[in-house]
Amino acid sequence: MPQQMAAYLDSAATTRVDPRVAEVVLHWMVEDFGNAGSRTHEWGTRAKRAVQQARDQLATQVGASPSELIFTSGATESNNIALLGLAAYGEKEDRRHIITSAIEHKAVLEPLEHLASRGFEVDFLSPGPSGRLSVEAVRERLRDDTLLVSLMHVNNETGVIQPIAEVADHLRDTSTYFHVDAAQGFGKLTEDLRSPIDLISISGHKIGAPKGVGALVIRRRGRNTVPLTPLMYGGGQERKLRPGTLPVPLIVGLAKAAEIFERERDQWWGEAIAFRSRLVGALQKTDLHINGEQEHVVPHILNVSFNGVDAEALIVQLKELVAVSTGSACTSASYTPSHVLRGMQLPDSIAANGLRLSWFPDQVADLDIDEMVAEIAEFQVGTASLG
Repeated sequence: MPQQMAAYLDSAATTRVDPRVAEVVLHWMVEDFGNAGSRTHEWGTRAKRAVQQARDQLATQVGASPSELIFTSGATESNNIALLGLAAYGEKEDRRHIITSAIEHKAVLEPLEHLASRGFEVDFLSPGPSGRLSVEAVRERLRDDTLLVSLMHVNNETGVIQPIAEVADHLRDTSTYFHVDAAQGFGKLTEDLRSPIDLISISGHKIGAPKGVGALVIRRRGRNTVPLTPLMYGGGQERKLRPGTLPVPLIVGLAKAAEIFERERDQWWGEAIAFRSRLVGALQKTDLHINGEQEHVVPHILNVSFNGVDAEALIVQLKELVAVSTGSACTSASYTPSHVLRGMQLPDSIAANGLRLSWFPDQVADLDIDEMVAEIAEFQVGTASLG
């Protein structure tokens, strides 16, 4: 008899592909499998039309024009195009100052490290224990040579929502461009993304789309577009910023997932909050520290540190019951204290042992919260007795 899978509490890392999305993706893989760049037959025409419909829909959701959205392989590539693509312009105009935060995803921090090696000055803001930056902190660091501000929409480890709409409103009257990594926020807080943000990175697999597809929104300011230089060449697709054959099945799947999530978001949000309430209530039986300001969080991400408990050891203890992580799936294999929790200036005893619980309501329906919490409490008591 097959072993029962652990309940899935790692939805901030990735989500299950919605079966309705999978059906659409399969259709464009095995039925309408044409190349959107083929202009001489109906197969290509249908593929091109499907891509354009997906582009129209996704752009409309974030209040952009279809011509302002290009498809990529995901938020990491979108981040790289946005950040590294501005380098040549910054060098030409002698504007080499960039503002970001210490709690960004590595897909932002590492491209910025590369820019620093090229002579750019990167200013890192710290949000403090709340995990939430202030607009004033951004405003105070702005200079005449500030090329870019890059801030994430929703932190992938704590779920804390950043005030990107307010930052966007302030920057719109300056010459500084604004980039937002919206991997965790797209679909959940789409209204924020309709603000005047110049560059928005979108990921599909956080909302039930397949892995390997995302988008970059590149908004115009009046008649002027963001002066990006491509990182790759060959083919001219996607405004020459992202050449290569378009993955039509993935693009259509992204649009379908976004459509479903938009339609069902209120129900999803309510169910996610209800699960969070039950989970947090049950966790009060343990000795814990909840990380991040809870007044400004998405409903499906909770970051906790259990006092006196090693997070990695606890994950092993719980692996038959629940699938959880210590943080970003891109860095969790390194077993180092979370740079996000450290960037919030939390003590090492907390930062080194943060546990991220993240869920989609339909994937935790069978989880016995009381059993999980009892397991954690027992492990915590056992750890204390050994100490």
